[in-house]
Amino acid sequence: MRAKREITSALAERYRAGGRLEKGRILDELCAVTGWHRKHAIRALSVAEALGSAVPRRRGRTYGASIRVALIVLWDASDRLCSKRLVAMIPFLLPALERHGRLKLSADERSLVLKVSAATIDRLLSDVKIAAAGGRRRRAGFSSAVRRQVPVRTFNDWGSPPPGYCEADLVAHGGMSVAGAFIQTLTMVDIATGWTECFPLVVREAALVVEALERAQNLFPWPVRGLDFDNDSAFMNDTVVSWCRSHNVEVTRSRAYKKNDQAFVEQKNGAIVRRLVGYGRFEGIDAARSLARLFAAAHQFPPALV
Repeated sequence: MRAKREITSALAERYRAGGRLEKGRILDELCAVTGWHRKHAIRALSVAEALGSAVPRRRGRTYGASIRVALIVLWDASDRLCSKRLVAMIPFLLPALERHGRLKLSADERSLVLKVSAATIDRLLSDVKIAAAGGRRRRAGFSSAVRRQVPVRTFNDWGSPPPGYCEADLVAHGGMSVAGAFIQTLTMVDIATGWTECFPLVVREAALVVEALERAQNLFPWPVRGLDFDNDSAFMNDTVVSWCRSHNVEVTRSRAYKKNDQAFVEQKNGAIVRRLVGYGRFEGIDAARSLARLFAAAHQFPPALV
């Protein structure tokens, strides 16, 4: 096929400049060499001729750096809505941000922001969203011996468990960067009652996860009977899994990249942790103690126990 394309490209210029008889001889020659039908040879030469004469056009950039910065501010102020919902919110959110001095746009920039599409927002904020989500996903197929030993539990597998079976997850407080050490909040929610406990960890470390689990044993009104984690290495390690098994706590995990398997704790991550703390960056022991006091003051009790 490559040789046929090269022959066609070489003959296209002669075919374009030649008369009727010359074009006929070129077609005969091309059909004899390639074995093509005459009509197919005509189409191939016409396509090669069009490609050879076409002048590539460069489209100018419509949305510059100032528009991207404005979209980042709008996305963050909207509690990081998806692009399709953000597009509908921009006409209402933009005047409020301008009124309070968060955004200062020229008339042209304001017009561009108001007419931006959801696809353009996804393209301009792709790297920002990746950084906010904690970096790029691991390559497929990553696993460990500990992870393979822990059974998988999906959302449909819960049924109606008794109190004491919890989902647990970590919420990163790294802001727009995942560099360095920053605080992580361990969220634990009881499936049967919705009872939720939050524990800020100074760093993402298995020993601190175990310490938080030991504290949870004293804070929940019933013994913790089961823990369902995601595939994070902070949970899927010998320290955490061995502690669970030594304390007769059933340990399971969700499927990789299936957040609906942990729908209960994911809901609490947004409704409690993000709603109270937001998306800023927190570092150090003092910040962790402040968050611990905040979670204690805003302790979530299930309605039946209030």
